[in-house]
Amino acid sequence: MAADQRVPERFLSDMMRDLVRAGLVDGTIGRSGGYRLAKPSMEISLLDVVEAVEGDSRRRVCILRGGPCALDRVCDVHAVFAAAQDDALGRLRATTIATAIRPGRRG
Repeated sequence: MAADQRVPERFLSDMMRDLVRAGLVDGTIGRSGGYRLAKPSMEISLLDVVEAVEGDSRRRVCILRGGPCALDRVCDVHAVFAAAQDDALGRLRATTIATAIRPGRRG
């Protein structure tokens, strides 16, 4: 799988461990072992996968100041970046593994 997807084996191993820990994938050790989805592909969003591997996807650092966003003193571009982030996370949440891999899918 690592060679097919052109990712380092170490990264793939860590990623699969994260997906198992999140309950998205079942892993079986041994000669006939491997991985399979723990639930139907229509029930696993791309956001589930991203957050299982990367953690919480919501950015909490001000794009201009580099520190935590302060709701009482937000920067001039806060609303635009917050809306863009919400849009991106919403699209990842709405896209399942099944719909992402469907042939001919238009995004």
